[in-house]
Amino acid sequence: MRHGTRVYRRLVVAGFRRQSTYRLAALGGLVANTTFGFLKVALLLAAVRAADGSLEGYDVGAVAAYVWVSQAMLGSVNLMGRNDLAERIRTGDVVVDFLRPVDVQGAFVATEVGRSLFTFLPRGLPTFTIGALVVGVPLAGGVAPVLGVLSVLLAITVSATTVFLVGVVGLWLVETRGVQLFYMIVSGFFAGLYLPIWFFPDWLVVAASATPFPSMLMYPTDILSGRVDTTGALGHLAAQVGWLVVTLVAGQLLVRAGRRRLEVQGG
Repeated sequence: MRHGTRVYRRLVVAGFRRQSTYRLAALGGLVANTTFGFLKVALLLAAVRAADGSLEGYDVGAVAAYVWVSQAMLGSVNLMGRNDLAERIRTGDVVVDFLRPVDVQGAFVATEVGRSLFTFLPRGLPTFTIGALVVGVPLAGGVAPVLGVLSVLLAITVSATTVFLVGVVGLWLVETRGVQLFYMIVSGFFAGLYLPIWFFPDWLVVAASATPFPSMLMYPTDILSGRVDTTGALGHLAAQVGWLVVTLVAGQLLVRAGRRRLEVQGG
């Protein structure tokens, strides 16, 4: 058990180091995050002011917190669906992964988490800092920051386990780009990337909550911005843990089923 834990820790570090080589990409991501952050905050603040200062429980401060917390997380949660696993399945390189004495899903998730953690340094934290300095970002006090950090870590992990499902369907499909495109469209909408899901009609909020996507962005944003109290924050954390378990189990089942039918041509 200790040996296995050490392996996954090293994979997290390896993912962190691998992502650290893409420094210009991180700078480009920072510019994009900040630019779109200003556009989002301008549009949403205009909507709130047009609604006499409050829209679905969001005032000016809550909107600013939502925008800049979510923009800071954007590079660390994978809402694009891109991953190396599908390509490795297509080329047959995944056979090497199956031969290694490390769980394929565990290795993928650990590496993805390491990548996401690095992205916070040159992209997430500067984005939030710029937003806080220019617009102002009121955050929750008390135990909310601690619960918020835990929620962010869960969001990153749920994102990794869910993206793994997108990649592993390559065991059945020759081409997975269509699945990735569908994932990108649905995940961004239901995660609350474009606007808080609480702006949706009730039936659409229920539909979004029946997916893991709010756990990747909306829930940690709610906790850190103080939109929910401690009870609500614990509810969000419970939902994130639940989706983490569901996606982990689903990934294991898909891998076991897919391995029995995997065929690799070449030699």
